[in-house]
Amino acid sequence: MTDEQLLRYSRHILLEEIGVEGQQRILDAHALVIGAGGLGSPVMLYLGTAGVGRITLVDHDSVDLTNLQRQIAHTLQRVGQPKATSAREGVEAINPEVLVKPVVARADAQLLDELVPQADVVLDCTDNFKTRHAINAACVKHRKPLVSGAAIRMDGQVSVFDTRDAKSPCYACVFPPSEDFEETRCATLGVFAPLVGIIGAMQAAEALKILAGTGESLAGRLQMLDGLAMAWNEVRVPRNPSCEVCAPLRS
Repeated sequence: MTDEQLLRYSRHILLEEIGVEGQQRILDAHALVIGAGGLGSPVMLYLGTAGVGRITLVDHDSVDLTNLQRQIAHTLQRVGQPKATSAREGVEAINPEVLVKPVVARADAQLLDELVPQADVVLDCTDNFKTRHAINAACVKHRKPLVSGAAIRMDGQVSVFDTRDAKSPCYACVFPPSEDFEETRCATLGVFAPLVGIIGAMQAAEALKILAGTGESLAGRLQMLDGLAMAWNEVRVPRNPSCEVCAPLRS
């Protein structure tokens, strides 16, 4: 670690839970972030400021004026640019040491099968169940920890799915792909701007703890936020031994 890095990350290094060793693990790490919108924006900025060495960012969309109400990694000057490259510029403006690789594409199964094995942690910042299940399937297959977040209207949720732990559920254990969930989009239902910041910041915190090897993750726990009352509720989410996604790979 250079003298400049020791200074830049000194507030992390001062934490006995992280220290020089934990910060070095963060610097050496590779995070895969899928989605550069409301959740992906704070995730990217916090991972970047914390010094995650490499970040691969996948998003197929472009910056729109309506995004700027909550997607803090983007600016008015970058409206029309791909979100992945715009978010890279946002990170580079704060910490040019971080290597951000933008991938302007949809996160389909083929792409995920290529990118997930390369990462130390995967962060799902998407907004639809089909993509979430594809991300989960790839993380289960390649045994990578998944940090999942969601936010709509005034409600948010966050959890970690880490099938490296035999007791930890995968995303499909909690939200089975065979069940019908109503798709909700902020484009039609709206979303409270700071809500995505809260959930995205929690996703970044969980990812950094995993990378630094410190603390206890949210694996096995689902935290839900009522943003109107600003009240948290936590439920235990056990592994489903009959899960169609992770059970065949754990036997």
